[in-house]
Amino acid sequence: MIDLKNYDNAVIKFRKSLNFTMLPVLSWDFYASNYEDIKRTEEDSAILLNLVSTNSWNIDTNILDERLKANKNVVVVTDAKLNIVFATKNMWNMSQYHPEEVIGKSPKMFQGNLTSKSTLKIVSDAVNQKKPFEVTVINYRKDGSTYNCWIQGEPIFDKNGAFVNFIAYEKEVA
Repeated sequence: MIDLKNYDNAVIKFRKSLNFTMLPVLSWDFYASNYEDIKRTEEDSAILLNLVSTNSWNIDTNILDERLKANKNVVVVTDAKLNIVFATKNMWNMSQYHPEEVIGKSPKMFQGNLTSKSTLKIVSDAVNQKKPFEVTVINYRKDGSTYNCWIQGEPIFDKNGAFVNFIAYEKEVA
């Protein structure tokens, strides 16, 4: 019992020697960032599903939803002229661009001197042939720093078989 009393006294003395301020912690403090991520993903999903409906995409929306939510991919959609019409809010985490900053621009805005020309040729050929592709490319953030970006792209056709959009699922990789 004396050993425990000495231990307790030592702990009290140690804690008093620390220089910190106690703040109340509420349970929502732990989950707020996760909640915001979920909220942004739900908003992105609603916008994307609206795009699917508006353009009559011939696509399984369950797979689309899974790739957006479960895999937490950045999703970028271009129109038939390859101008960005949609980007998920988590794009900021990867590229330091907000979605509204990239709308109307070409995905080429992420390329730079270190971006492999041979990899871009693979993408260009696939886009021109309206075929799926998967590559890892060096992209540039808004601040000019580089990152390795895994991209899986595929053409989107409407229910009549006409090419309407291109969709890319992206992730930063090591």
